[in-house]
Amino acid sequence: MSLLVQNTETSSPRKRNRIRSASLALILLATLTACGTPSGSGPAQPSGPGYYTVQKGDTLSSIARKFRRSNSDIIAWNRLSDPNDIKVDQVLRVLPQGAAASAASSSGTGSKASPRSTDSADATPAASDEKDPVDWGWPASGQSSSGSGQGKKGIDIFGQLGQPVLAAAAGKVMYSGSGIRGYGNLVIIKHNSNLLSVYAHNKTIVVKEGQMVSKGQKIAEMGKSDSSAVKLYFEIRRQGKPVDPSRFLPSR
Repeated sequence: MSLLVQNTETSSPRKRNRIRSASLALILLATLTACGTPSGSGPAQPSGPGYYTVQKGDTLSSIARKFRRSNSDIIAWNRLSDPNDIKVDQVLRVLPQGAAASAASSSGTGSKASPRSTDSADATPAASDEKDPVDWGWPASGQSSSGSGQGKKGIDIFGQLGQPVLAAAAGKVMYSGSGIRGYGNLVIIKHNSNLLSVYAHNKTIVVKEGQMVSKGQKIAEMGKSDSSAVKLYFEIRRQGKPVDPSRFLPSR
């Protein structure tokens, strides 16, 4: 699913605010902490662990697939203003700094990191999660199935148009809007320093950015915005990376 910010005119403060808000959502989806990487459109950086030099015929999606990352990761790590405008010989960061260092140390070389580097975000809950635990619940009733597509580890929950969508856990609404292409009417809730949840394809959103919500509180109504079927696409992300929700949600 592409995470490109929709092309919007910026002739009014309201529209500029929408763009800024959408950009924030994209960054939240990609990472909860600043990456500190240079812009991919600037001077070429030295190749090394975690970096990739763009070759002829490469696209953002093909590079992300090669290194088993999402488009949003590559966009955020390189602060790409136009993800469709990558150039041959441009150097991009393709792994987070920690994973790149680990890959270099385990191989004993400074060569490019392997695309098969372990994604630690999908491991068992981290110690920091245990110190600041989150009480999770299902965000909607209905038949569920694993999400599909590049970088997707969430679940699709199928239901009825207008069906309540609930906050899966208590937290703060960090984004509420429709500025991220492919997600429709989207809500992002931050639960602690590591974890956030994503609710996409809503018909209507009933919460605002900055609002504190409790577990089980109605935040939206199920719909099919940017989707061919009525469903909720739900993700849990740790440190910006999607993880298997079944590791957190209670059985039902």
